[in-house]
Amino acid sequence: MVKGLYHYLREAWKKPDTKTLKERMIEWRKSPVFVRVDKPLRIDRARSLGYKDKKGFVIIRVRIKRGGHKRPRPNKGRRSKRLHTRKNLKMNYKWIAESRVQKKFTNLEVLNSYWIGKDGQHYFYEVICVDPSRPEIKNDKTINWICEGSNKKRALRGLTSAAKKSRGLRDKHPANKARPSVRAGGRKGK
Repeated sequence: MVKGLYHYLREAWKKPDTKTLKERMIEWRKSPVFVRVDKPLRIDRARSLGYKDKKGFVIIRVRIKRGGHKRPRPNKGRRSKRLHTRKNLKMNYKWIAESRVQKKFTNLEVLNSYWIGKDGQHYFYEVICVDPSRPEIKNDKTINWICEGSNKKRALRGLTSAAKKSRGLRDKHPANKARPSVRAGGRKGK
């Protein structure tokens, strides 16, 4: 069986070259939090998630701080619940990256994202965004669904793949209390 380029790229990213990745991350740390990139670093992953090399598709590299999400301490009063400075969000890092990109680039819609590296301080993701106002996107039958009003700000509403995973919507059995939402699932009962 003949294996193509994307197969070998996928295999290479399973055990990436640590030296080159280290050098890249040193540069990425010095760069701003959001950087628009000309071409995706992992072309095989981007293509499998819906990226096409045409006008209207934008790749943005984003840097996310690692570690617990801290909550500020209360100023006064005895509040045992609020005294904990560390809190664990239910959102995974990829979802946080996508929602930050959505807030920053309001004219774009987040399609998907993928991991490109992590060091002691940060996670690095590349987020695939689509410009729904472009005619190239509106005329493309495979992606023009994103132009509909129901898909506006999908990352902030938890409709991307990473968000659905974090919300526990991967499985579709009847006992799933997370559907349509955690609160609604609890109200529905058994």
